[in-house]
Amino acid sequence: MTWVAGVRTVWRVVADGEFYCPDCGGDRCYQRLEGRRRLTVLGMPLLPRGTAVPVIECSFCRNRFTLQALSAPTTVRLSLMLRDAVQTIALAVLAAGGTESRAAREAAVDSVRTGGHPDCTEERLLTLLAVVGAEGDDALENELRSTLAPLAPHLATVGRETLLRDAARIALADGRYLAAESAALAEIGNALALAPTDTERLLTEAGQGV
Repeated sequence: MTWVAGVRTVWRVVADGEFYCPDCGGDRCYQRLEGRRRLTVLGMPLLPRGTAVPVIECSFCRNRFTLQALSAPTTVRLSLMLRDAVQTIALAVLAAGGTESRAAREAAVDSVRTGGHPDCTEERLLTLLAVVGAEGDDALENELRSTLAPLAPHLATVGRETLLRDAARIALADGRYLAAESAALAEIGNALALAPTDTERLLTEAGQGV
């Protein structure tokens, strides 16, 4: 049967960038496409039929996705978010437990170095802590939430639990949890979207034998 009439979408590129392609499983370039639908007869576009839902097209696999795909961070962006999260967590735990313990400071430095800042030193952490503290009593808590909340949806449960366990390791470096440390760790668990019961379980497990 000869095709006579139908609706055709004409796409045009309106933007480009880099995104995490769910089909390729890695960072790829993309083009954002907007389309107009037209009734065609014998291949000739005649009457407009509105606009099509915008999509993004992977420049590598050529598959198309809704704009929601742009909400997932690229692997590069995710690694930077994770690096910042580890550092902020270390600062929060040090602030809660005090900075007098050498063991706690060393544990915090080790965590931050492993998390992506290989040049981290005690002096640098203490300087950052002083800078954040100078901004007000709630500055560090606000920093913690603003850093962890955007990251949590993109981490598997095991990843979020690992961050909390690392925080507990810093707090336990000089002995059992202080009350302020327990409160800070609970806040970290909450910001990581962990259930309070899971947070309590993880902290209890980490503290066994201390």
